[in-house]
Amino acid sequence: MKTKKYIFETRMDVRDYECDIQGIVNNANYLHYTEHTRHRFLNSLGVSFAQLHERGVDAVVARMQLKFKQSLRSDDEFISRMNLHKEGMRYIFEHDIYRASDEALCFHADVELVTLINGRLGMSEDYDRAFLPVIEKFEKER
Repeated sequence: MKTKKYIFETRMDVRDYECDIQGIVNNANYLHYTEHTRHRFLNSLGVSFAQLHERGVDAVVARMQLKFKQSLRSDDEFISRMNLHKEGMRYIFEHDIYRASDEALCFHADVELVTLINGRLGMSEDYDRAFLPVIEKFEKER
């Protein structure tokens, strides 16, 4: 069972079309799950990814490290859990995806994001304002 603490989690279901001929989730779809988790996290903070983009502020993936542990299958419910910390200009998202039925860890990813301000690498006050209080609160509660 889960002993690790997370900043955010959300539940989703595997859809048939996300599976390959082997009947398991195609590896690329795990990246969609983690991206959707990050967008839901932003929404939970009252931040709109689309509105920031319209203002010229874009968070972009700079690097990913992926570990596939166990396969999800069609109709599996899963829990996407996430942690976040900041290192210099990079936001580091740690994603763990668990099968809901048995809490088996299926996928882990470390995803590094940086921000572009009007197309140039830079520090985003908007993302810092949204993320840093959550990170600080989480660190105090650990």
